[in-house]
Amino acid sequence: MEKQKNITAIVGPKGGVGKTTISANLAIALSQLGKRVIALDLDLGASNLHAIFGLRSFKYSLDDFVQNKVEKLADIVLDTDIENVRIICGGDVPGITNMPYQKKLKLIRHISSLDCDFVIMDLAPGASHNVVDFSIIAQKSLLVTTPEVTSLLNVYSFIKATLFRRLSFFFKFKKNSELLELLEKTKDPDDHPHLKTMEGFFQEAREINPAIAESARKNMSNFRPVVVINRVRTKKDVSAGDVIRNILKQYLSIESAVIFTIREDDSVGKALTKRKPIMMISPDSPFSRDIRTIASRLCG
Repeated sequence: MEKQKNITAIVGPKGGVGKTTISANLAIALSQLGKRVIALDLDLGASNLHAIFGLRSFKYSLDDFVQNKVEKLADIVLDTDIENVRIICGGDVPGITNMPYQKKLKLIRHISSLDCDFVIMDLAPGASHNVVDFSIIAQKSLLVTTPEVTSLLNVYSFIKATLFRRLSFFFKFKKNSELLELLEKTKDPDDHPHLKTMEGFFQEAREINPAIAESARKNMSNFRPVVVINRVRTKKDVSAGDVIRNILKQYLSIESAVIFTIREDDSVGKALTKRKPIMMISPDSPFSRDIRTIASRLCG
């Protein structure tokens, strides 16, 4: 699947890390830099991005597109009160989280054709195939975590799942069943401890087919995850970035992970209570300033 330059996926491998709040306010920060932004709620089955924008009711949602009630995804884009920010509200249809692959591809094509400078995709928590596949088409995926060890490990698990999903697509494209079988063995590290690391996997892959293995490795080297550590309170919390960076280097051979931090800010809770984006009611708060930093980097 070809990456699209104007699509940014916001992923929370663990629920409750502030993913949706970051999605909404990042869309606003980008609009303040002169970008036309569409915020897309892809937390299928549990959507609430619209609530942060203060939308209590809406005529169309993603359900209408998925169920073929409207022809184009562009037909369900709604205006917000914020200049240059529009929204596609999420769906709550039972079973939508297990979207058939062809329907998913149709949705991806329509996302790619939306008329805007940025699409901010607010994805569901976890590492389901839906979430991983939508993140793969994005130019950048922002993986939102908190400094707690369990949350950091969930980020690592998501990045690993994304890498191996990409490898699966690559080996299927190359029609190499042996490498696909080797990839399947990585799911059982107790029986195949030598495949616990990306280096170990490629070492054995080269013995099977050195040309395809090397090509796959070069393809994976372009993968540069962006980790956002939210609710940072102390210097120790900031150092969580070094922890995840070292884990990614040791086990997945990723040298170039980008780490952002967002400070803990009481203004966030107050904004949620008012059903208003914090960027609009507390533009000089620590959270808002950190979001603007991330938006500037995305535009760079």
